[in-house]
Amino acid sequence: MGLEQIKMTLMKQILGLTAVISFAMFSPTSAEQRLYVAYPPQDHKTTSDRIFLIGTAAQEGDVSINGQVIPRSNAGHFAPTVPLQLGDNTFILRYRNQKIKLNIMRIATEAIPVESVSFLNDSLTPSENMAILPGELVCFSAIAPQKATVSVKLAGQTIPLSPQSQSLELPDNKAVLTGLNQPLKSEIVKHQGCGVIATNSTFFGEKQILDLGQPQYQLTLNNQTINQAATGQISILSPTQFEVAEVIVDEGNARTGPSTDNSRLTPLPKGTRARIIGRQGEFLRLDYGGWIKANETRITTDAIPPNSLIRSASSRQVGDWLEVSFPLQVAVPLTVKQEDQRLILTLYNTTAQTDTIRFNDNALISRMDWQPVLSPLGEESQNAVQYTFHFKTKQQWGYKLRYDGTTLVLSLKIPPQLQSNLPLSGLNILIDPGHGSKNDLGAKGPTGYPEKDVNLVVSKLLEAELIKRGASVFMTRKGDEDLYPQDRVKMINEQEPDLSISIHYNALPDNGDAIKTKGVSTFWYNPQAHSLAVFLQDYLVNQLNRPSYGVFWNNLALTRPTVAPSVLLELGFMINPDEFEWIVNPQEQQKLAITLADGIVEWVKLTQ
Repeated sequence: MGLEQIKMTLMKQILGLTAVISFAMFSPTSAEQRLYVAYPPQDHKTTSDRIFLIGTAAQEGDVSINGQVIPRSNAGHFAPTVPLQLGDNTFILRYRNQKIKLNIMRIATEAIPVESVSFLNDSLTPSENMAILPGELVCFSAIAPQKATVSVKLAGQTIPLSPQSQSLELPDNKAVLTGLNQPLKSEIVKHQGCGVIATNSTFFGEKQILDLGQPQYQLTLNNQTINQAATGQISILSPTQFEVAEVIVDEGNARTGPSTDNSRLTPLPKGTRARIIGRQGEFLRLDYGGWIKANETRITTDAIPPNSLIRSASSRQVGDWLEVSFPLQVAVPLTVKQEDQRLILTLYNTTAQTDTIRFNDNALISRMDWQPVLSPLGEESQNAVQYTFHFKTKQQWGYKLRYDGTTLVLSLKIPPQLQSNLPLSGLNILIDPGHGSKNDLGAKGPTGYPEKDVNLVVSKLLEAELIKRGASVFMTRKGDEDLYPQDRVKMINEQEPDLSISIHYNALPDNGDAIKTKGVSTFWYNPQAHSLAVFLQDYLVNQLNRPSYGVFWNNLALTRPTVAPSVLLELGFMINPDEFEWIVNPQEQQKLAITLADGIVEWVKLTQ
């Protein structure tokens, strides 16, 4: 057997025996011998004006990109940032007699302003069908040359559009992660205008909706005139024949606008009913202000909008939860707002006839207040009733909502009762090792070692440390299971743990700096998780002497569950050549697990 064969045989044995601690060997080729690029993939496309090239080679010798020698870590890893021109970019990486050719395409983030007598493709609004209420203001926009005269005609009315040359484009949400979160002046000239489309209720007859057709745009420039129709149609909803949406999924995803880019509102429990006051594409606008996808609802017609009276409210303890019941005539829309030692529940389309509320003394709530919220005259939203729960302890441990028929049940988690023998005895903790399976690797380090594997290694070490301290631990995965985020969320909701912690390691958008950026970061969404996120962030940074990347409020699937304080930890940057060595070091992994478990113990002490 030759020397190379012996090396390969030993390599296979080592990989099989040390899957949880090995990291240097994970790549299509051996990182000890070959030049390897972990990111970006071949023929990558991006809108960024720069990109980092992450990879590794043996420590001895130089690595160059397009003839320029690049810096590397002590272990031989690299992650330089290179500029990108619009269109095709080619990079040649060399190490000794090895060569890798990378093709990367940068695509434009903004459409190029038109110079001819024409509208920019797909710039006319609405681009999808929409419906509005009678008398509602509707706005139109089109991208056209600065000096063009633009108008739009609909239902016999003509609305002039004016050029808005000083418009600003907001950066993507991910810009917060790279420190480039500033509005940019747009070079595109948008022509915009708004108006009210006059209608008469007699036009509707028995129809629920009146189709006005596609807005017809007109552009005049240099004595030339063109006409073009928007792709979307506009309709007017009947003022007397009401459409009603009923939520048919367990949690209807309510949002601030008609797209998944818009912010989330409190999910609407199954059975919620509300009047439809607008449509756009696949979304419905509900009378209390939120938008929801039509396929999450059942649509019916009714002679009157769904409204309810409310009189009494009562509470009872069921297991680890305090259930507060609100009998209603209709399952109305709602929102929940958490504050320090307070939770505020608002029931919309609801009018109070309340004189008596039964609320016995309990271990969780000191008192509950209520007040009516009256809508200003002329607004479409209906009256609402607001309930404020004052907690005896500062920390809130979770809540959940459901409709039993038309009775709303708000369940509030009673603080866990710890036992005295071990610091976490009586506490149930869920650990979610992020990513998993061959289809969901997560971020990759310079050697190609995937985030999913180190997530699992550290999660298992943390599990052992928490059990030593008395906690009961549930793992969303113990191997390479193929789990979607919604599968993990379902486990959290079913297990109803006292704490939920998702373990991850970080990366950056293409325009980030993979060499300079490092450190621990923590993400939270519901206010009940804020103190846990801040405490663990500070504890890990100080105890481990690690850089702090920061604490972030973030709308992530694993931070959204309300049944428990839920946080997501990004414990370092896989793409940073130096930090990667700390991430995959078995001794540091063990130290991290011990420190994280100790941090949870210390935080729990503060809540008692």
